[in-house]
Amino acid sequence: MRAEQLTPPVAYHAEGPVWSAHWRELRWVDMLAGDVLALGADGSIRRTRVGAIAAALRPRQRGGAVIAVERGFVLESENGHLTRLPELWSDPNVRMNEGGCDPEGRFYAGSMAYDQTPGAATLYRLDPDGTTSIVLGGVTVSNGIEWSPDGSHVFYVDTPTHRIDVFDYDVRRGFTDRRPFVDLTADGLLPDGLTVDSDGGVWVALANGGSVRRYDRAGRLDEVVELPARKVTACTIGGPAMDTLFITTSREGLASGDDPLAGSLFRTIVGPIGVPVREFAG
Repeated sequence: MRAEQLTPPVAYHAEGPVWSAHWRELRWVDMLAGDVLALGADGSIRRTRVGAIAAALRPRQRGGAVIAVERGFVLESENGHLTRLPELWSDPNVRMNEGGCDPEGRFYAGSMAYDQTPGAATLYRLDPDGTTSIVLGGVTVSNGIEWSPDGSHVFYVDTPTHRIDVFDYDVRRGFTDRRPFVDLTADGLLPDGLTVDSDGGVWVALANGGSVRRYDRAGRLDEVVELPARKVTACTIGGPAMDTLFITTSREGLASGDDPLAGSLFRTIVGPIGVPVREFAG
């Protein structure tokens, strides 16, 4: 399977695509530019600056979005007004990176050091009442996070481990029994953002790997989507029929003229297997 280019190279470091029926559009981030991008039905792209970093976002049940920014969270109202919540830390060497919502509508976002210092990052949870808590510490590059369709498991990536891990999950005990779901160490591949389909399959973007892989619920590789750009960052399944895999790419660290399609948005049709995005309840 091969993805087709959907937009020109419109982002420096595109990440975190999200399709929402509430928004009726796809949104993603140009992370290091601090912008949220939105794809119009006519192919136009709208940019909204939210801070120095726009790390991840999810729709809110009441309209608008919750957005992870450099050192915390921003709430966007339905009319676009931004309310900044208190910063979670003051260290300028650490920033937010990726996130998602659990079945109860709580938003998780994880951090990373700009220089990727091992163990310097944390996975945080934002509750609907605005309180925050630490879910995981000692992380290096907190990346893709998503729940199984029934909410009983959560898949999580700390990129330098070369693994997708899986936890058991319930609202009372939280994350328990962490174990490898897929280990890419032998292939030398670095997992990045991920999404989960209605069959329980996990689609993961491979940083510098030029592809997205799908693993079935048993962790067996059963699909590879090739891209004409090697720095693949994240993916989601959306569109009106929930049948389109949208894929973001980055040109961070690339020389001018190298990998000319990097920073573009790509897509491929995978069938109506998307799961509606979980929304933030706050």
